[in-house]
Amino acid sequence: MKDIIFLGQKSEPATKADQQVVTDLLDTLKANRAGCVGMAANMIGVKKRIIAVNMGGVNVAMINPVITKKKGAYKTEESCLSLSGVRSTTRYQDIEVEFWDAEWKKQKQKYSGWIAQIIQHECDHLDGIVI
Repeated sequence: MKDIIFLGQKSEPATKADQQVVTDLLDTLKANRAGCVGMAANMIGVKKRIIAVNMGGVNVAMINPVITKKKGAYKTEESCLSLSGVRSTTRYQDIEVEFWDAEWKKQKQKYSGWIAQIIQHECDHLDGIVI
């Protein structure tokens, strides 16, 4: 999906009825692994709060993720599969995220560095922020 108007809209909370979207998103991330490390559901045309992140060779789905803590702001540049070019943005070195996993179990995890940056980028997508 490269439609900026669609990507600029906020996503809706996901429910268990959206399980197929989780599967499709993980499959799409796997198919694009050569040039993509994270993906939000709106990038495959579904306006639901679901992201998939490559975490060291394993793709992890996060359903309705919420970043509850962040520290260590820094400036960086990012690219996006949905856009051409590179853009400047502010990210945080350490974050804490609450979400449901692909089996609908509640999770609360801490992430840092590159994985934290990917999660922040994909969560921006859910809020209609295109970097």
